[in-house]
Amino acid sequence: MADRLFSPRFFVMCGFTFTVFLSAFQLLPTAPFRIHELGGSTFASGLFLGFLTYASAFSAPLTGALSDRIGRRRTLVIASSVILLCAIAYALTSSYRLMLALVVVHGVFWSALLSASAAYLTGLLPERRRAEGIAYWGLSSVAAIAVAPPIAFWLLERGGWRSICISCGALNVLMGAIAWNLDPDQSPTHHASHSPMPLIEWRVLVLSLTLFLYSFGYGAITSFSAIYADAIGVTPKSLYLTVLAVVILFTRPLSGLLGDRIGYRRIFIPSLVLIACGLALLSIVGTRASLVVSAIVFGLGFGNAYPAFVAYVLRDVTAARRGAAFGAILAAFDTGVGTGSIGVGALAERFGFAPAFGIAAGLSAFSIPYFVWAEKRFLERKPAPSPTILSPSPGPTTDL
Repeated sequence: MADRLFSPRFFVMCGFTFTVFLSAFQLLPTAPFRIHELGGSTFASGLFLGFLTYASAFSAPLTGALSDRIGRRRTLVIASSVILLCAIAYALTSSYRLMLALVVVHGVFWSALLSASAAYLTGLLPERRRAEGIAYWGLSSVAAIAVAPPIAFWLLERGGWRSICISCGALNVLMGAIAWNLDPDQSPTHHASHSPMPLIEWRVLVLSLTLFLYSFGYGAITSFSAIYADAIGVTPKSLYLTVLAVVILFTRPLSGLLGDRIGYRRIFIPSLVLIACGLALLSIVGTRASLVVSAIVFGLGFGNAYPAFVAYVLRDVTAARRGAAFGAILAAFDTGVGTGSIGVGALAERFGFAPAFGIAAGLSAFSIPYFVWAEKRFLERKPAPSPTILSPSPGPTTDL
């Protein structure tokens, strides 16, 4: 029973995460249309996602650490409530500038929501099956992202912008209700030491710059794979993202299970290689077949890198600091996504998509030597905080 992965609380957290992403990804693809409707430019429309991403990234190390101190359940309730107020404000405002101001607030509490829920979830997982559990949990967000945009555009066509806001608001109420009924004892704050601790988990933040280097390419693909497909005459335009989602759905649980058995590092580094190769394929060949192969290769790497990285890093993080750790991870990842979207857009406008994707591939390739250097500098030099952190039985701790 100590190694039991699936439990009622695990499925509740999967439902919570599905609801979170179902709400967000109804809003994100439709907000640019509302900004256009209110007189905003295409650039202003792009700022909505940019402001959300950067507000989340820059605040995540702090909001994650605060969730450790005030409790994960309380953080989830507060964040759900504030995002509900944002949804109401989106519906009522007739100024796109106010929408852009509101999304900054939204981004801050979005980071709190993600950090606290991830920290809470990992507290439910047996240590020896952590990567497998994170992989299965991650499918909740992938599934929500797959179904949310079609629902959003259906609502927008039939009920207009306010129907989107009502749907998101209702989902936020459901999020808050789920959070309210979580077990507050899962928060480790009452076990925390009274000695002062740094607010930000700096070691994890520096190591997580690895995620920045490869999520740069993901930001580029999210924003421009459909435009690139259209430019080279590939249909449907969503082909790349569809293949990518299918690959992640089918392979992530298997890689999580494998990581727990053979070591997280042995999954993570090959995943970085696959990410770089997938982006390189996208930059050097422009056919339908190459697009599909690139999506498969990139998906194998990208979909499996995150669970392995998180499980690997959490071996050296105490339960009382998981919120801070996830905040640092989220900061690096979201900054990479936002920067990749903006940077590749600017590069593609000047040099074309192939060179822009090539630069993304180069940054992803650099993540490999950077990770090897950072882990030696920030993980191997420092022993675990106490002997109780390490499992006495053979398992993932034999990874190195």
